[in-house]
Amino acid sequence: QVQLVESGGGLVQPGGSLRLSCAASGFTFDDFAIGWFRQAPGQEREGVACITGSDKKTVYADSVQGRFTISRDHGEKTVYLQMNSLEVEDTATYYCALRSTYGGDCPNNGGLYDYWGQGTQVTVSS
Repeated sequence: QVQLVESGGGLVQPGGSLRLSCAASGFTFDDFAIGWFRQAPGQEREGVACITGSDKKTVYADSVQGRFTISRDHGEKTVYLQMNSLEVEDTATYYCALRSTYGGDCPNNGGLYDYWGQGTQVTVSS
């Protein structure tokens, strides 16, 4: 069975950093794209970053470009989201999601991702 488990969220001051983790199991990790999405109360779900399988190509939302970095460790079967220079507007629940298309790319549409983690809360506040 496919499982995605996020961790690493918490409370941080503006300008601070956090690293989120998404531990994956139940599929051939190298073959599929995994993305990070976020949703704040009253807001639509937003794609944040995504990384493809073995070639590790990455895409980012304009709002986080230059501040966030996505990576994946094939040995540990974990995807990370390093978040620097955090802003109040980054406050949201963050989810990782698997796109179950073999060798697929990273569309910015959550409806094309088939498996989701439970989410981890990130709060940026002074």
